Amino acid sequence: MDEDDDPYRWLEDLDGPDAAGWARDRNAETMAALTGGDRFAALRAEIREVLDADDRVPYPTWRGDHLYYNFWIDAAHPRGIWRRTTLDEYRRPEPQWDVLLDIDALAAQEGENWIWQGATVLRPGHDRCLVSLSRGGSDATVVREFDLVRRAFVADGFTLDEAKSDVTWVDADHILVATDFGPGSLTTSGYPRTVRRWRRGTPLPSAEVVFAGQVDDVSAYASHDPTPGFERTFVGRRLDFFRSESYLLTPAGERVRIDVPSDAHWDAHREWLVIGLRSPWTVDGVAGVDGGGGVTFPAGALLAAPFDAFLAGARELTTLFTPDERTALSYHGWTRGHLILATLADVRSRLEVLTPGVPGAPGSAGHWRREPLAGVPEFEHTRLVDTDPDVGDAYLLASEGFRQPATLRLGQVGGPVETLKRAPAFFDAARLTERQHFATSADGTRVPYFLVGDPDAAGGPTLLTGYGGFEVPELPHYSGIVGRGWLARGGSYVVANIRGGGEYGPAWHRAALRENRPRAYEDFAAVAADLVARGITTPARLGMEGGSNGGLLAGVMLTRYPELFGAVVAHVPLLDMRRYHKLLAGASWMAEYGDPDDPADWAYLRDYSPYHNVDRDRPYPPTLLVTSTRDDRVHPGHARKMAARLRERGHEVAYYENVEGGHGAAANNAQRAFVWALTLEFLWRHLGGPA
Repeated sequence: MDEDDDPYRWLEDLDGPDAAGWARDRNAETMAALTGGDRFAALRAEIREVLDADDRVPYPTWRGDHLYYNFWIDAAHPRGIWRRTTLDEYRRPEPQWDVLLDIDALAAQEGENWIWQGATVLRPGHDRCLVSLSRGGSDATVVREFDLVRRAFVADGFTLDEAKSDVTWVDADHILVATDFGPGSLTTSGYPRTVRRWRRGTPLPSAEVVFAGQVDDVSAYASHDPTPGFERTFVGRRLDFFRSESYLLTPAGERVRIDVPSDAHWDAHREWLVIGLRSPWTVDGVAGVDGGGGVTFPAGALLAAPFDAFLAGARELTTLFTPDERTALSYHGWTRGHLILATLADVRSRLEVLTPGVPGAPGSAGHWRREPLAGVPEFEHTRLVDTDPDVGDAYLLASEGFRQPATLRLGQVGGPVETLKRAPAFFDAARLTERQHFATSADGTRVPYFLVGDPDAAGGPTLLTGYGGFEVPELPHYSGIVGRGWLARGGSYVVANIRGGGEYGPAWHRAALRENRPRAYEDFAAVAADLVARGITTPARLGMEGGSNGGLLAGVMLTRYPELFGAVVAHVPLLDMRRYHKLLAGASWMAEYGDPDDPADWAYLRDYSPYHNVDRDRPYPPTLLVTSTRDDRVHPGHARKMAARLRERGHEVAYYENVEGGHGAAANNAQRAFVWALTLEFLWRHLGGPA
């Protein structure tokens, strides 16, 4: 079957009456089959209790005004409230919050299905913001200016119609806008191609174009740093998912290239430029090298240089981190005067604080003091929640594990650390253990995975999940949903750290890129086989779940390794690799998967594309596909067509399409609870029988 022979193309018609009717019929079948029993009702109620719990940690963000901002959803506020408070109040068990915007009240007042998508606050004034709201949870948003003092939208303020927009403040009267300006203004990926500087009180179409990318780029973008003394505007084009071309935009409108590798990620903070490498970089004229010869920095390294000197051509580069075969850079974050570095050692977190020398002082710029970050527990996964570099050197940390609810701590570089909040326990973990094992993939690669469960429950129902793409790592985390709905009922839970992710840096990702994609699938299959070999479960009692790119993983497991699983669940999945680049944002992922219009690329894509490899005669485990009509990232046509093909060829498949929810397949906690209860009920029915 090729693109022109696809008998189910009509299911890509998003709101067409035939396609919509087909989805309604499948929903009715699935709900009748799965939602009528007591177990489903109990699952949904327990999951909803987790999602709406009043004693959850209200994770804050800092915006430079010494206040703690939080967006909160619970039973009384299903769409959520945006609020803020002081540190002293936040320390209290029940803080008094200043509610800035009530999305439920706004939706009722305006008759819109508004879903919160964030806010960009004006710095340094902090009296205005640009609020992004979507209809039904899609990526496309409406942007409206909001007055934080009057707690009201600005009547004649900056406003953008629904689009996949990118906005940033320059000052109180100017913003940089990348949005849909009409025909020719979008890339083939459906994102903005141009950036304009929009002055308050003028019509948007008359805004000055400050940068334009190419139609085949992923997008054009802009950002502005208002730090006093370091005010800078950056513009650029995302060439593909991993490569970009960036410039400093001078006040005179000139563009100065940020001359780093196109696949590097970088940021500027005050005096410093920090560069993270995805591929090796050979640099001539590096300061301190005899004769100024070339130096090659490895993929996965993190470098620092004085910003102004680098743009002027100097190459005073300092290596802040070098990876090895077990350790990789995860991310970094700045306080005002320090750099916090997060790394992974065999998928376990490590955090350090680096203090730079003084740029311009003889011999000092290359000397960075390094020490462990205070407040990081040894045996839990810790992540940096936020810093406030406009204000000082404070930082927020969250530490958790598969069995340990999160603890939120406030630290000060060089100062004390205090515990601010502890999350509640949603399930009894006393009998559970957390173990890390390594499976051996088809090519001999050691693939780590985490196993959580009762060590005495051999051969029991087991849920295996993974992602394996876009350099995104799968990390230890506490899930009340999985705990209540799966672990507490006797199931084991497994997270596989397969290639394609970022667990071991760029090399781990590249090992499963494009034509090497099957390495990720071989890794996942190796983990599944290892679980059986260790006696943890059996193929009939092993289920797998994945979402988005992990949904593609689920589709490949179904069609290539069906004998390994007793049930398969795919959420918002990518499944048709012949047409993915022509559906919504799909063209932006060709750097990850390949170009189906290139015969050489299609040859390997065709080999694993789940939609093209459904075998009528091969036994498949029962399958559940979940998607959303409002997913404007991965088209619901993927799941629709796969369900139709499986049905046509006699396989057992359940299908559920939420009418809203975007790429998360759920727009509120009631919908999230329903989707997860549906997922777990499906898995228990097919995996939870007698051993």
